[in-house]
Amino acid sequence: MEQPDSIQASLPEDIALRIASCLQVSDLCALGSCSRFLRDLCMSDFLWESLARRRWPSLDLFTESSLVDHGDSSSSKGWRDLYVEWHTEVAKRAMLVAQHVEQCLFSDSLEIRDYLKAIEQLKSMRFSFGDVEMFLFRPEVNVLLNLIALHYCMLWLEVPAEHVMEALQNSKISERQVCVKWWKLGRLFYGFRMRDESHSRSVTLQDLALPQENEVLGVLHRGAIHEVLRVQISVFHSTSTSWSFPERASL
Repeated sequence: MEQPDSIQASLPEDIALRIASCLQVSDLCALGSCSRFLRDLCMSDFLWESLARRRWPSLDLFTESSLVDHGDSSSSKGWRDLYVEWHTEVAKRAMLVAQHVEQCLFSDSLEIRDYLKAIEQLKSMRFSFGDVEMFLFRPEVNVLLNLIALHYCMLWLEVPAEHVMEALQNSKISERQVCVKWWKLGRLFYGFRMRDESHSRSVTLQDLALPQENEVLGVLHRGAIHEVLRVQISVFHSTSTSWSFPERASL
C-alpha cells in the first residue's frame, strides 16, 4: 500500500514524465488509475499536448475544438480535454463514413462512385493515419471500409507502405480479401468494336500495400473514366458487419 508514495519519493517528476511520454493513450490512462501521484502525473498537459500533436499534426486543435464546442471558450481547456473532445468528434465522423458505405452496399458490393465518395469524406474530415488505425483498421467492420481506409492512407496521406503493412498486421486484418472487377471498352479492330473486356482480381489488403498491386489501386483511384466503363468492389467472403466505434472507452 506504500508503493505509490515510494515511487513519488524515489522517481523525479521529470524522469517520470519522460517514461510516461513513451506510453500509448490507453496505457497512460491505465497508469493514471494506480495512485493519486500517477493520476496527477498522467493528466499533465506536457503529455497530452504531445499525444494530440502527434495524432493530428495538421490540425490547430484549439481552433478545431471551438467548431464542436457550441460556443464555449476552448482556451480554458487542458490538452487532455481537447484530446478527448476531438477523439469523440472523430468517432462520430467515422460513423458517418461507415453509414454511407453500409447504405450503398448491394449484395456485399460497392460501386466505384460510392467508394470514391467515402474517400472524399475522409479527406474532407481530415482523418489522420492514427484515426484510421483506431476507427477503420478494425476486424469487426466491413472489409470494404478497411479497403477505403487503406486506399486513403496510401494515395492521399502518402503513408509509407511499410507503416501501412505494420498497421494492417497489428489490427489483424492484413489477410482479409476483396474482389475488384472492372469493365473496359472493347478495342477497335479493323474498324469494328470488339466485345467489352472484363477484368477481375481477388486480393488481400496486405497485397494491396505492395508495389506490385499498383494496377488494382490505380483502377480504384481513377474510377470509371476514359476506357473504363464500370468498377465494382466486392467482399470476397460474406462477413457479418458491425458499425461500432470506440469513443471514450479507449481513453
